[in-house]
Amino acid sequence: MSLRTRLAAFGFGLKPDGIRGQIAILVLASIIASHIIIAAAFFANRPDMPRPPVLPEPHQLYEFAELIGRTPAAERPQLIATVAAAFPQLELAATTAVARPPNGAWTPHQIDYLRRHLGPDYRVDLAGDDRMVITLPGGDAISARLPPERRRPVLGNPWMASLLIGVVSLALLGLWAARTLAAPLSAFATAAETFSLDSSDAPLPERGPAEIRSLARALNRMRERITTLIEDRTRMLAAISHDLRTPITRMRLRAEFIEDDHQRTQTLHDLDQMGAMLTAVLTFLRDGATRDAPTLIDLASAMQLITDQFADIGAKVAYQGPEHAMAMARPGDLHRAVTNLVENAVRFGTEVTIRLALDQDQIIIEVEDDGPGIADADKDSVMQPFVRGDDARNMDDSSSFGLGLSIARAIARGHGGELSLHTRTPHGLIARITLPRRTPSRAA
Repeated sequence: MSLRTRLAAFGFGLKPDGIRGQIAILVLASIIASHIIIAAAFFANRPDMPRPPVLPEPHQLYEFAELIGRTPAAERPQLIATVAAAFPQLELAATTAVARPPNGAWTPHQIDYLRRHLGPDYRVDLAGDDRMVITLPGGDAISARLPPERRRPVLGNPWMASLLIGVVSLALLGLWAARTLAAPLSAFATAAETFSLDSSDAPLPERGPAEIRSLARALNRMRERITTLIEDRTRMLAAISHDLRTPITRMRLRAEFIEDDHQRTQTLHDLDQMGAMLTAVLTFLRDGATRDAPTLIDLASAMQLITDQFADIGAKVAYQGPEHAMAMARPGDLHRAVTNLVENAVRFGTEVTIRLALDQDQIIIEVEDDGPGIADADKDSVMQPFVRGDDARNMDDSSSFGLGLSIARAIARGHGGELSLHTRTPHGLIARITLPRRTPSRAA
């Protein structure tokens, strides 16, 4: 195996395809960038280039002033002349003391430095442009040119160069991580949250490093398997339901010839219950597999229509909410979910109220009844399939199979919302559907 093949196997080929290879290229690029910065700093401060004459710095002037101050007064003129000859740029000379600093004079940083280090026995004043007067112990004074502030070049500072190297390395790493890892992983999380069985969403894009592409392919295959599994299950149950309806129909015809009226009635009741159960189960299993596209509907009119339908059969159902409320939803599914909640409320209560409230971010639909309610410990379990809230009931009631709340919760989640159950005071139950409010599209 050649060296290139071995490097490619570990993700270090000429065109790195894996995360390891890309990190190696990134580290190499950071090293090259660091060497470029160091080279730029070197050429900006070449030691072989002629430099301007170095002027004394404030700390050197402080040492000269302290040395002259400790020297006897008779020997000071000779020492001042010697220092002035050695450092002509300083223009050091004996002078008279300044009575006070000029009013409103700006105090440079160098004078503050000298005042702090010379102590109270010395006095430093600004005499004029670029000159200062230092009053020595005993009253003598010397004048000197104000030393310039030493400024280091930005690239000449080793700490600044190290900081630039770190910034460049972190910037390259951050850009790579944001583009290569963060963006695909965010897309995966979004796809998982919005996953549905209607197969309308586009598959995850397979781009990026080899590991990210492999993960995208695995998620797309898993999505296809789940969709295929649900579709196969739905088709199988639909076929079973269709096949069972034929013998149920034959049994219904034969039951008509039973002479005993009581036995004939019970048999027909059982057959009706079997047919209703098949329909309810098939409806629950099909929910989510085929959904209508959300459209712009008037939720208030939909709630009022449900209220009128139950009022026509003698149920006490009232509506509270706005007269009109436009929102994006699946009208058929939402009508079925609220109808299931009202059916449960009518079965256990005497008066039912449908409430609708909308704000900028969400839609809240509540179905309130005055029945016995549900214990807090049972609120989660009753929304599971085939779990009924009234344990005392038996299967003689063909209208309930424990699927109403399950179907309503599945529809609410299909809209991106949730169904929750709350206790009503003093007694009763409030079934609340909370849906996100989507902005209508131009087509809607």
